[in-house]
Order: sequence, then C-alpha cells, then structure tokens
Amino acid sequence: MTAVLFKNAALLDPLESELQEGVDVLVEDGRIKEISDRPLQMAGAQTIALAGRTLMPGLIDLHVHVMATQLNLSSQGMLPDALVMMRAVPIMAAMLRRGFTTVRDAGGAGVGLKTAIEEGTVQGPRLFISGRAISQTGGHGDPRPRSDHLRPMSFCGCCFRAGDIGRVADGVDNVRLAVRQEFQMGADQIKIMASGGVASPTDPIAAYGYSEEEIRAIVEEAAARQTYVMAHSYTADAIERAVRLGVRTIEHGNLIDDRVAGIMAERGAFVVPTLVTYEALASEGASYGLPPDSVAKIETVRKAGLHSLEIYKRCGVKMGYGSDLLGPSQRLQSDEFRIRAQVLSAQEVIQSATTIAAQVLRMEGQLGRIVPGALADMLVVDGNPYRDLSCLSGQGERIPLVMKDGRIHHNELAD
Repeated sequence: MTAVLFKNAALLDPLESELQEGVDVLVEDGRIKEISDRPLQMAGAQTIALAGRTLMPGLIDLHVHVMATQLNLSSQGMLPDALVMMRAVPIMAAMLRRGFTTVRDAGGAGVGLKTAIEEGTVQGPRLFISGRAISQTGGHGDPRPRSDHLRPMSFCGCCFRAGDIGRVADGVDNVRLAVRQEFQMGADQIKIMASGGVASPTDPIAAYGYSEEEIRAIVEEAAARQTYVMAHSYTADAIERAVRLGVRTIEHGNLIDDRVAGIMAERGAFVVPTLVTYEALASEGASYGLPPDSVAKIETVRKAGLHSLEIYKRCGVKMGYGSDLLGPSQRLQSDEFRIRAQVLSAQEVIQSATTIAAQVLRMEGQLGRIVPGALADMLVVDGNPYRDLSCLSGQGERIPLVMKDGRIHHNELAD
C-alpha cells in the first residue's frame, strides 16, 4: 500500500467559486481516500506540507496530437517510424510537466504509446486514443498535395507509418471497416473529418467532407462499441449536419452561429475549441514549413474564434479544453487558458479542463475533481488560479508538484 498525505491545502473544486482553505487530502493506492477540513493522520504515509498552496485536479486536454512532431504533416508520414515515436516521448513528458495528467489524442497515437505510459516505460499523461483520424479523399486528413497522379496513402489497415496521424476511407462499407480496424487496434473513440480544415492542402474550410450515409455508419459502429465520434468541423452547416447524425463532440467549431449552437445544446453535444493553435499557426506556421495555402486559410478561423466562445456560452453549449498544437508549437499548450479568459471567467476556463472534460471522457467522479474515490490526479499550484490563470501557464514553472494515479511525477517542494 502506498499513501500520500497533503496537509493544509487550499482546495480548488471546479464546481465551487472559492478555494477551501485548510484542507487535508489523503491518497491511497492511486485514489483519493479522504478529504477533511480537520487534520488527518496516517502512519507510514508520505506527508507533504502545502502551507496554504492551491491543490487542484489534474488538467485534461481533449484535443492533442502527441505524434504530430512537426507542423508540416504532409511530409511527416515519410519520416522513419522510430524517429517519430522517439520525438513523441518528450512531447508527452512536457504535457505532464505542465499539469496535463490526461489527454485525448485526436489522431495519431495508438495502443503502443498508451501501453507504454500505463506500464511506466515512458512518462506522460493518461491517453484516450482515437487511433488514426478517418478522412475522405481530399479531406482534412488527406495530406497528399495536388498532382496529376494521386499516390496511395501509406497507411491502411495492414501497414503502418507512425507519422501518418490520419487515414483515408471512402464509401459506407470502407468507413465501417476503417472504424472497426481502429477499434481492433485499441481506439477509445473515433475521430472523423466533417468539414475542411486549415493545415491540409486540398480541402476548402466549408467543405462537408463525408456524406450523411457515411457519417451515420461511423456513428453506428461507435455506438455498437459503447463509445462515440468526435468530428473536426468548422462551419455552422457542417456542425449541424454532424450533430444531427449523432456526433458527440465537435472539434474547433469556430464558424458557429446561434441557431446551430442551440441545436447542439438541445442534443447535449460538446464543443472543444482550440484557439491557441491558430495563433501558433499564424505566427510560426510558415517558418516551420506549413504550406502557403494553409497559412492563407488561418485568418478565416482565427478571427472567429473568440466570438464563437461567446455564442457557445450564450447558448449553453458545454465547452471542453483543447489545444491542437503541432510540432514545436506544443510548448504553447497552456496559452489556451489566457486566450479563453478574454471571454470566459477563470472558473469557466478551469471547468473546461476539468469537470467538463471529464464528462466528455465519461469519467465523471474519476477525473476532474478532488473527491473521495476519484483517481489521484492532482497539482500543487503557487497562487490562486481563480484570481490569476497565469499560474497554469508556461511549462509548469508555478506547478511545483504533479501527481497522476497517486504517483508523484514532479516535486519541487521541500520535505
């Protein structure tokens, strides 16, 4: 039995608007055992005196690409598999150091990385994986440039390229097969392309992508495995279509309107905005090899990003936290807090990365809060994030302790 006792914490519960002072929290065998506003004692437990520092739940990022080791995804599929995998290891370790104890990979990560983290071979956040994102020919997940010859995709159900974070499948039968293959290979949920995108060479942002019959088949296959579909989608029309066909989470969603946001709220669909990626792509994309066509498309969605938050909030759509950064820009993961704070309260922003994210993952009561029985994912923070969200920014400089599953992965506090 392993036990850790945190003494005299200022406890941050995302459902409460103020910190609770003078709290003790006992962790035992990877879970939160007890919480008390009176002193707790346990023989043999590692005791950590917090002296009033903030103790909060580990953060959850619902849209990452740990295998996106460079901004130019069109050429990444040609890199050696071992190189891509090794580059992913420090990316995951850095996420954990920033306080993200759980992430949902939106295309690229497979069961190998998930298992390596679970068994402790490498350090990183808990992974919920989508396998390869599924795209139609010429869609957001098709990295092939325009040419007079369309080369075959390097990834299919029977071969592997670590750098290909997506795969192409067309037609009802083929998309069913692709979904089944991803589940067989360990996917927790399915990611599809339901509109055009930015960092892809041949798809207009307003393109619908899949037919209704194809989306319906994908949703049916996911439901048969008791899980769900997440869909890359930007425009209001494409979002309405995806949600009406049963898609559970909309990724990005910058070009929403009130009418469609109302439909999302009625159907209980979530949105995962990823505003920081557009700032990164606009400022760094060209220098890191993003094609000019993609750079030109960035402004359309970047300008609409903050306004979309206002619409989602007004219409009651639950917003999860996402970053969607690629390559060297992954260091900016926590800047999403700063951007959202221009529209949302600090508590709302923190909820997006804790309680709402846990709902998306269907892990309520297990992640996102410090409550008895939950997994012991916790951060010690210097400062009060409700008053100053910059406590959570950067590379974890103001997060002196990171715990995941009851194991301390980083500790700068004196014994």
